[in-house]
Amino acid sequence: MTLFPTGHATHPQWRMAAALVLAQLRAQMALPAYAAAPTLGLLYITDHYANEARALLDYLASELPEVTDWSGTVGVGVSAHNAEYFDEPALSVMLLDVPADQYRVFSGVAPLPRHPASGFVAQTALVHADGHTPELAELLHEMAGRTETGYLFGGLSASRAASVQFAVAGNGNMAGQGAASGVFDGGLSGVAFGPRVPLLSRVTQGCQPVGALRTITAANDNVVLELDHEPALDVLLDTLQVTLDGGDPQPALRRVRATLAGLVDAGAQPMGRQRTGHFGTDTRVRHIVGLDGGRRGVALAEPVQAGMHLAFCQRNVAAARADLMRICAEIREELSPEELEHVPLAEGGVRNADADAAGTAAPAPGTNGLADTPSLAGRSIRGAIYVSCSGRGGPHFGGPSAELHIVRHALGDVPLVGFFAGGEIAHHHLYGYTGVLTVFTDA
Repeated sequence: MTLFPTGHATHPQWRMAAALVLAQLRAQMALPAYAAAPTLGLLYITDHYANEARALLDYLASELPEVTDWSGTVGVGVSAHNAEYFDEPALSVMLLDVPADQYRVFSGVAPLPRHPASGFVAQTALVHADGHTPELAELLHEMAGRTETGYLFGGLSASRAASVQFAVAGNGNMAGQGAASGVFDGGLSGVAFGPRVPLLSRVTQGCQPVGALRTITAANDNVVLELDHEPALDVLLDTLQVTLDGGDPQPALRRVRATLAGLVDAGAQPMGRQRTGHFGTDTRVRHIVGLDGGRRGVALAEPVQAGMHLAFCQRNVAAARADLMRICAEIREELSPEELEHVPLAEGGVRNADADAAGTAAPAPGTNGLADTPSLAGRSIRGAIYVSCSGRGGPHFGGPSAELHIVRHALGDVPLVGFFAGGEIAHHHLYGYTGVLTVFTDA
């Protein structure tokens, strides 16, 4: 088992930051605990570097010729190990050492085929997407259908400049990319993984219900008209214990603006909320975008239908911390159940259906060239990807890098990269105010 090399840096000049990252990667690749010749690179940059994305990718690719394939995107922040870089120029890189026949890089100009002639069968896929892509929800469903498990993980680009994505395959899989040179905007891109790339993935929610889970009994497009046959606006105001009557509606409107809606599809079992007081992975949190006083309705940032379930919710720091600790405990339980039988499992975890044969313990203390990691019997984490909402990081968890400190404390000092997204992808859904933690393990 070898660890995935990682590097991260911040600097006003992208070339200096990239040089610092290269020095870290090369130093780790020279250590026996790390992969010496990985071929797949993940590159995440903050939007400060977005306009130089092509030059940055070309520079890394030329300095690391053994890395033939690249994927990644831009975020308002990037993460690495236990560090977050928010609103500053930075990049984070991980080099994955997985068999060349067990992954495929795809993009809009070279999509992942359903039945490729090469015989490659996708089990799961890391997906990066542009949030402005038309019919994005349908595209995610379609992409999930191209994998055996139907499970995607990843997030939406988040940028105040260009919303770039990286997608390069040096072995011919990207024929047709032409002048794009591996840097794209719009649509979907990412990496599909085969059955011999074991991984575990979990979703953590950042909101807590403030009212009962109800059934939508009448709706029109994105407007919820009735909840359990009661006017939806009346239910919302009763839940928040506010009124719009009287001379000054502003206090009530401020409460409404701080409230969101957790949606569960019709027919789905709304697990998690009843047992734990938190949302499970079946819940998608959406903004309230308007109030319809005439119809006593509540407008959401997603089309809704009668039969769906809804619970009003609010962002909650304590709930977000507790739920992040929960998913880390679930991953540890998967990796070493014989040592962690005392860790309670809650509803809402996500498991790659083909990852049960994988799993992991952190490397033995001191063997990874970094800080010591807790010893977990059995299997080991080779690397991790954490995609978190851009509204979650930093002070929301109590201080700079606090969110990543929770992950590191739970999993040990494992190699980790990620970015802070405009929306998070898990299963075939698009989430908000969530984190998606995926760990790659030894077989």
